Amino acid sequence: MDVLSLTSALAVLPSSLPYHGTAAIFHSGHPDSHFPIQNLPYGVFKPQPISPPRPGVAIGDYVLDLSEITSAGLFDGPLLKNSDCFLQPNLNKFVSLGRPAWKEARATLQKLLSATEPTLRDNAVLRQKALIPVLKGKTCFIGIACLLPTMDEHLLLLFPEQDIVRPRGQAHPTGGSTPYFGPSLKLDFELEMATIVGPGNELGKPVDINNAEDHIFGLVLMNDWSARDIQAWEYVPLGPFLGKSFGTTISPWIVTLEALEPFACEAQKQDPPPLPYLTEKVPKLYDISLEVHIKPTKHEDSGVVTRSNLKHLYWTLTQQLAHHTINGCNLRPGDLLGTGTVSGPEPESRGCLLELTWNGQNTLSVNGLNRKFLEDGDEVILTGYCKGNGYTIGFGTCSGKIVPPAP
Repeated sequence: MDVLSLTSALAVLPSSLPYHGTAAIFHSGHPDSHFPIQNLPYGVFKPQPISPPRPGVAIGDYVLDLSEITSAGLFDGPLLKNSDCFLQPNLNKFVSLGRPAWKEARATLQKLLSATEPTLRDNAVLRQKALIPVLKGKTCFIGIACLLPTMDEHLLLLFPEQDIVRPRGQAHPTGGSTPYFGPSLKLDFELEMATIVGPGNELGKPVDINNAEDHIFGLVLMNDWSARDIQAWEYVPLGPFLGKSFGTTISPWIVTLEALEPFACEAQKQDPPPLPYLTEKVPKLYDISLEVHIKPTKHEDSGVVTRSNLKHLYWTLTQQLAHHTINGCNLRPGDLLGTGTVSGPEPESRGCLLELTWNGQNTLSVNGLNRKFLEDGDEVILTGYCKGNGYTIGFGTCSGKIVPPAP
């Protein structure tokens, strides 16, 4: 596959805002903050327009620059002491190291960011260099952009608050006419999450189902934008192609499985039982609340159209990864695997407009406006979170606005 160069999509954050006291940095503040010390999701960012991209973790309204922490010699565990993984312009090298290194990094960072640990708290010079404040209301990092050099060249990845141009294509003919060609009339969102692959596997060597979790670094939100009319016309006999390839939006932060472990839950029973290569000793998913908001064009407020949960998935994340490799396909660090639409059992938990409106047969009310499919100017916002005891593990937001195609 071609290597994608996605670093130009990185957001730039200010580095010169005043320091407001240790409480502002070493505590997330409000229990609804998505990025408390229990989370510490990974991304890549630029502190200045001319700065090279570098790895960081989110903590409250700040980002901790991991290149500065490395340069200060604070990753002193046996696996990371001599590693340059956080001096790279992406996270691939770190992700490839595997779970023991991920756990060591997490323990080091949680200690450094603790209010009782003086190493960073009382070092004003290092704190100024390593802790970058994020302007409220601005896009956070497009850090995952630098993590995906192995993606299929036909998948166009977009990032939070990036416009989605309404795609053109063919659709079903009416009567005996030729096929329709023009802008999609059934533009849709798809509520998904995605797995970020860790070490991966060699070509020809499948991942065992009971070892698959060790190949999952973390999760992101994902909107698999879909043009339903184009998709319906082309998928027999070609399968999804132009109906999907015009854009896929992902959230900026990778939330690790370590952060999600307190929210692990039993997966639903599968009937009929899966084949042995997909049979897990302990099938599990994660209790992650998911919402989709639509902000109609020229409206200030958005309306919730979907409330679902990752635990509604039929196939677990580990089953999906193991199945992907069973034919010998190799996965590489930073590969992204979408979950498929996350729809629940209730009508309001359906994960796309195709299901919510039954392919346009019904209408959906959004802030008093009727919608069957997305209209130009509509903004779709995905969010996800887990509620702990006095804290929230969140993913931030994953959003995109529909704009008309060029004339």
